[in-house]
Amino acid sequence: MKLNITSYEKKNYLLKEKKDIVILSKIKLLEKNNLDNKDKIVIKLIRAQLKNDWRTPLINFLNKLIMKYKK
Repeated sequence: MKLNITSYEKKNYLLKEKKDIVILSKIKLLEKNNLDNKDKIVIKLIRAQLKNDWRTPLINFLNKLIMKYKK
């Protein structure tokens, strides 16, 4: 299967290892399906892990969780 990597992905994702390409291909395969909201959130988080600056999206995700469960 040929993976079409967009210019955004080339610019913003670290795709240095074969495993990075495998992860991206699996993300794209899953995104073709009608995912429920929880799965979309997980896919978005996994996609963020491929970014050059993966820490900022992770911090943002954690902040949202904190706010959700803050009493």
